[in-house]
Amino acid sequence: MTNNAKGLALTSFGILIMSLESLFIKFTTISPFLFSFYIGIFMFSSTMFTFIFKDKEHIKTAFKTSLPFLIICSIMMGSSNIFFIIAIKTTTVANVVIIFSTAALFSALFAYLLFKEKMTKNIFIASIFMFMGLYIIFSDKLEIGSIKGNIFALLCTVLFSISFVLLSRYKEMNRVVLTAFSGITLSVIAFFFTDDLQIDMNTLFIIMIMGLLITPISRVLIGNGAKYISASEVSLLMLIETIMAPIWVWIFLNEIPSIYTFIGGSIIVITLIINSLYTLKNN
Repeated sequence: MTNNAKGLALTSFGILIMSLESLFIKFTTISPFLFSFYIGIFMFSSTMFTFIFKDKEHIKTAFKTSLPFLIICSIMMGSSNIFFIIAIKTTTVANVVIIFSTAALFSALFAYLLFKEKMTKNIFIASIFMFMGLYIIFSDKLEIGSIKGNIFALLCTVLFSISFVLLSRYKEMNRVVLTAFSGITLSVIAFFFTDDLQIDMNTLFIIMIMGLLITPISRVLIGNGAKYISASEVSLLMLIETIMAPIWVWIFLNEIPSIYTFIGGSIIVITLIINSLYTLKNN
């Protein structure tokens, strides 16, 4: 197997596993903040054990060279995770993952606004179609809760995109250390919005599977696979989650998106596919 084929296989499988996260969030009936509190603890535990038993030097390096940056990005990514969980709880999974799929284009926009990085013509054109798709999704006459869910999904995407741009400028930051601290930041933020930390064992078991298995395994597979393929290929493969997450929820929970989501989502997905293929061809 060639390195490119290996990268495609690892990344695809990792994204397929990651697409189950929305289903696991939907399976629970607890508040988004209580879910965030426990998932953050499990995210922190699963990643920190790696360093405790293997690479302690990465933690020391992160503290010595980039502590302020680590704190800023951890807060942004922790907040992004909370917004994602709230969005999944309050609107359809299809809406959330389609809105989140625009993160790559938002990243290009923020890179231009924050650091004056050149925005190519294809990104500019793709952004126009992206906002058209988002406008159609947001124009759906949903109940108030679903509209809030769309807004939280957009906030999640914006914060994630900004943190991604910052990370691209600061490549020395160890991503696994950042994931660990994002987890504990997620729990700390959620703690202040949670009145009661009591949780039943069935719900805790669901969160444990997601926090200790699904989330870390998917991220490791994607991280390893991304070493062998280009960023454009990764962006294209991320559409697996956009397509599969709503399918899992439809199969197990019979959640059907609205016609506005189908129309707006189709515009966004086709735009992302064309943009990724165009970028691959140029590279």
